[in-house]
Amino acid sequence: MSTLTIRLPDDTAQRLKQLAASRGVSLNKLMEELGTTALAAHDAETRFHAAAAGADRQKALDILARLDADEERTSH
Repeated sequence: MSTLTIRLPDDTAQRLKQLAASRGVSLNKLMEELGTTALAAHDAETRFHAAAAGADRQKALDILARLDADEERTSH
């Protein structure tokens, strides 16, 4: 496992701490979840562009549907 140090404005850091507390998770776990969500969205977008370049319309629509489902799951 790696350790990552990031610099954030104080107000952003405080809001993230409050968000973690409201979800009942540690700040570390919250950042892990947010990172995983960002990577999943990036991967889906990359697959979408590859499918669109190959003109496979249905595959592209399927990827968008999965991305929407992932966002819906993580936003609640």
